[in-house]
Amino acid sequence: MGIAIANELAADGADVTLVCGPVYLRELYPGIKLLPVTTAEDMLINCTSLFEKSDGAILSAAVADFRPASPAPKKIKKSDRSMTLLLESTPDIAAALGKMKKSNQFLIGFALETDDELQNASKKLTDKNFDFVVLNSLKDKGAGFSFDTNKITIIDRDNKISNFKLKPKTEVARDIVDHLENLLSC
Repeated sequence: MGIAIANELAADGADVTLVCGPVYLRELYPGIKLLPVTTAEDMLINCTSLFEKSDGAILSAAVADFRPASPAPKKIKKSDRSMTLLLESTPDIAAALGKMKKSNQFLIGFALETDDELQNASKKLTDKNFDFVVLNSLKDKGAGFSFDTNKITIIDRDNKISNFKLKPKTEVARDIVDHLENLLSC
């Protein structure tokens, strides 16, 4: 979704920097600056640095919520013994940007939910200081990861809910950019 949104924004004339984790990249619109990252920490550093001097950000990355607390320095050989893996939280990039956000900036987030979808997405909207949140559900066939299609719901600060049908991600990106342009024109 992030690549499709970046392409839509650039096509509309926006100056776009895409901070992107390891993904199979499709064609980027000319002029998009790409900043590849491999960890949540790298993404946090790049995003906070860029956000200070930007008009806003759209956070569509599915950054892992947890990472191994003590990564092994080398391969752990297979054995018959069981293993316990201790996890720790990764940085909350959305919360960090939400705290930095100035009144003249926009911040759009995504919420991938499996339970109490609208309630959890609405809470994220408020907690992260988003202008609107794009809700994805893993319950929708053909939507989300590993598909070229998606089905979204946009929830804005006034609790207005806009439901969209399943469609190609390029069209979903257009819906999101249109929603942002309407927000900015108010």
